[in-house]
Amino acid sequence: MIKKLKGTKDILMTFVSLLVAVLVYGIFLIISGVNPLDIYSQMITQTLGNGYGIGQVIVKSTPFILVAVATTISAKAGLVNVGGEGQLVLGALTSTIAAVFLLDGFPSFIGIPLMAVAGMLGGMFWSGLAGVMRVCWNMNETLTTVIMNYIAYDIVAYAVYGRLKDPESFNWPMSPKIGAQLKLPEIYPGVSIGIIIAVVISLTTWFILSKSTGGYKLRVIGGNVEAARHAGIPVAATQIKAFLISGAISGLAGMIEIAGVEGRLRTTTGTNYGYYGFLAAWMAWNNPLAAIFTALLIGFLSVSGNVVEISSGLPSSCTKILMAIILLSILWKGKKK
Repeated sequence: MIKKLKGTKDILMTFVSLLVAVLVYGIFLIISGVNPLDIYSQMITQTLGNGYGIGQVIVKSTPFILVAVATTISAKAGLVNVGGEGQLVLGALTSTIAAVFLLDGFPSFIGIPLMAVAGMLGGMFWSGLAGVMRVCWNMNETLTTVIMNYIAYDIVAYAVYGRLKDPESFNWPMSPKIGAQLKLPEIYPGVSIGIIIAVVISLTTWFILSKSTGGYKLRVIGGNVEAARHAGIPVAATQIKAFLISGAISGLAGMIEIAGVEGRLRTTTGTNYGYYGFLAAWMAWNNPLAAIFTALLIGFLSVSGNVVEISSGLPSSCTKILMAIILLSILWKGKKK
């Protein structure tokens, strides 16, 4: 009963936070000289009023869902993992390297799973470093994962300007295209099966966290580390595992971005995706099921930015202001709770 009441309260608080954010952003639009009601109406109708717009929202939301789920797993273990961005990028890098140098001649039913494994290993490696620094040297994981995001992009830049650079790219920093057989199958024009993978992982994560012994241990650690130690739960080992699983899921998001969307690695691949996924997890109060819907909302806002630009003359990036207001509103409500 208490758990249900808490869940209802979290949903209500998220709704109130979104309402506050919409109202505050409306004031910003009025100050900018545009009618907020017209803008909100056009954002909805022009983005969700056709199949192409809906497809783009789904494509954008897929990595957000996966990074949000990854963030949730770390959070349940009492860790603030802001490194989904770097883990996604490393996963994109390792999966691209595998696709270009190792899997080019492989059939899809072998090459795609191996490419996914490569992406997950890349994300695990990057998150594992942060986990070791946290557990072995007591370094703040929030700071280390944020810094490692920037290092990850530097590594990608080094690769696409160097050995991984496409010789036919006219000097643009990008990798060669992956083989056509390594592209993820589409369920709708422009929409790959990546969204199905993301939803399945979200549902599976929710079930494991809610119903399994491992999920219970994570929740105990996240609730009270000292109590978990007294209960005989191996805190350090469990937190390392949580970091590794989180990194694997974020790395898979990077692989899906390469195999399902871009088809090659660029220096801009996955830019800000990790932070949007982190925001989706916070909006969902670290519930992997709710993260599906919050990630879809952020995907909608990302795509509808172009509508704002066309309709109002404001830059498309102004929707990021709305996302920031949403995050601040949720953080404030969380503090009140």
